[in-house]
Amino acid sequence: MKKIYLLGNKKKVKMGLALGGGGARGFAHLGAIKAFEEYGLKFDYVAGTSVGSLVGAFYAAGYSFDQIFKIAKNIQIKDIKSNKILFMPSKTDGIEEIITQNLGDINIEDLPLPYSAVAVDIKSTNEVCLTKGNLAKAVAGSCCVPGIFQPVAFDNFLLCDGGLHNTLPADVPRLFDCDYVVAVDVNKSRLYGTNSTKLFDVLGCTIRILMQSNVVKGYVNADVVLRPETKRFKSTKTEGFLDMIEEGYREAINNMPEIIKLFNKKPIKKSRKYKRKNSLEKPVIY
Repeated sequence: MKKIYLLGNKKKVKMGLALGGGGARGFAHLGAIKAFEEYGLKFDYVAGTSVGSLVGAFYAAGYSFDQIFKIAKNIQIKDIKSNKILFMPSKTDGIEEIITQNLGDINIEDLPLPYSAVAVDIKSTNEVCLTKGNLAKAVAGSCCVPGIFQPVAFDNFLLCDGGLHNTLPADVPRLFDCDYVVAVDVNKSRLYGTNSTKLFDVLGCTIRILMQSNVVKGYVNADVVLRPETKRFKSTKTEGFLDMIEEGYREAINNMPEIIKLFNKKPIKKSRKYKRKNSLEKPVIY
């Protein structure tokens, strides 16, 4: 039986959901969404980085957990990254097809729920918050890990993975007047070192250090952060996806009392809305 929680506020708060990056570990996002559904909790704004932008697009389209699951369970890494040759990045056609085949060739502004895909423009090095334009291209740009995928041309931008600047975009819903934000970090074990001096091991460790640094603002700007246990899973493999979903579900259920408190709070007065914390500058809003 679903555990529906009835909200009693006369004036509903504006709730934001931020879905972080983490590759295949993004299956844990689905578990969190399942828990939100069971409690009847509906968010008013969703922002996503990398795989979080992919899951977030379906959530913003009004897809239920069951609908997203039916699509996600059939996704294989080979369907997304077609080129297996070393130093030969793949195009993002596979990522774009996941969107177009299921949601159609639509724009972000056509989604029923306000949504942002967070990416980085490598021309300017700016973080870009995509709120309009082709949805499939926006998601592909947000998911475009350098060296794995070719940068995505989007209007005047040349996009790469939003995780380079903002891997847990909890600050973004606040830029769009959300009162409170729940963030899901599916890659909390991102920081670990290496004893190897091999080039790729050192580069991998360097990237993890950078990612750990930019996730801080996500924690600062979130009111509740869900941190599923995904360490035993690989970000590059879908094996164990059912267990990843269960971890996301369990973490959301364990934190549900705090999440429900947010939904039952009063809206924050506009003059007292949170401003973006722990950041030198705002992203480019497009």
